[in-house]
Amino acid sequence: MEGVSVRKIKKICVFCGANSGKDVAFVNAAFHLGEVLGKRKIDLVYGGGKLGLMGCVSTAIAQHERQVLGIIPSAFTVNNLVGETCGKEIKVATMQERLVMMMELSDAFIALPGGFGTLEELFQMISWAQLSIHNKPIGVLNINGFFNGLLSFVDHAVKQEFITPRARKILISATTADELVDKLQAFRFESDPALSKLKWSPSSSQKEKLDLTLRL
Repeated sequence: MEGVSVRKIKKICVFCGANSGKDVAFVNAAFHLGEVLGKRKIDLVYGGGKLGLMGCVSTAIAQHERQVLGIIPSAFTVNNLVGETCGKEIKVATMQERLVMMMELSDAFIALPGGFGTLEELFQMISWAQLSIHNKPIGVLNINGFFNGLLSFVDHAVKQEFITPRARKILISATTADELVDKLQAFRFESDPALSKLKWSPSSSQKEKLDLTLRL
């Protein structure tokens, strides 16, 4: 990365499945990501609990004595539904509150294989970056081509002029954890001139908190 300015990343939020998936490579990659983050002295923010890939990442990074923060809706803690969080836990009332807190407390975002929840979190962060609500890097760890179809769809949407080439650059991808973290550190945010003029700060009238409900 010689000659490239490196962004300081202290905390990475990882989105991933509460299941382990069919391919053991997903589990291995989740453990390896936790090891890579731990060795780089990067702390973890995630959705809490110990199920599936979420448990693999959090366990691996905790073994390297890095801080682990699970942000979990209170509904998931009933009857120990998702297991014990590996580290500190913050309970929130809603899924939206969870995602806002993840955004505020993290310096970058990584998505591992997962289902609808993982995809929602990933694309919410991408749309918020597009709207200049944040300027933090976002990437997918494309294990065994898991995200090939998604990346092809995004490129198709660019060709059909629903996603701009500038916005397409928001989503980073790599096949190894080290490569992905390097790309996140080298990421330079390029805001849309029109969207960057949007005012997300509280107005002088009524709002006390950022309104992060707008989606594209």
